[in-house]
Amino acid sequence: MKKSTFMIIAVLLLAAILIPGCSGALGPGQANYGDLVKVDYTVKLQDGTVFDTSIGKTPLEFTLGSDKIISGFTKAVLGMRVGETKTVTIPPDDAYGSSHEELIVEVPRSEIRAGVIPEVGMEMQQVAEDGSVITAVITEMTPTTVTLDANHPLAGKEITVDIKLLSIE
Repeated sequence: MKKSTFMIIAVLLLAAILIPGCSGALGPGQANYGDLVKVDYTVKLQDGTVFDTSIGKTPLEFTLGSDKIISGFTKAVLGMRVGETKTVTIPPDDAYGSSHEELIVEVPRSEIRAGVIPEVGMEMQQVAEDGSVITAVITEMTPTTVTLDANHPLAGKEITVDIKLLSIE
């Protein structure tokens, strides 16, 4: 290899390492992994129905990359600057995952606690053997059975999220 060709390659590699954006590094003022960020958000379903929002409530505060937030949301906030807004569509795999059939069960009405009048859409809670609380929603009823779905309400759904980055610490 000629010395001049080697020098050009070396300069290009060095530039890729030092210039923000070329190597995946983020510039100053951009939200990055490990930053504590505060955002306002609105989650919408495909038909435009608002599922959840922080507008008029307490903003969401989290550490980027902490695994406490769905990956699609984290990816959307990564690289944003304070005051920036964006709208992203997040597929199920980067949101709440697929709906799992094994989390949908049909139980006899006789197993519903005394005094509870079941209705479609009602949330029911059960304490698991390990002490965790399982929340399920009644999705169907017959005169003798109740169908409970313990999947996250957004499992299997594509969501659209409006995000405004309020602060980076």
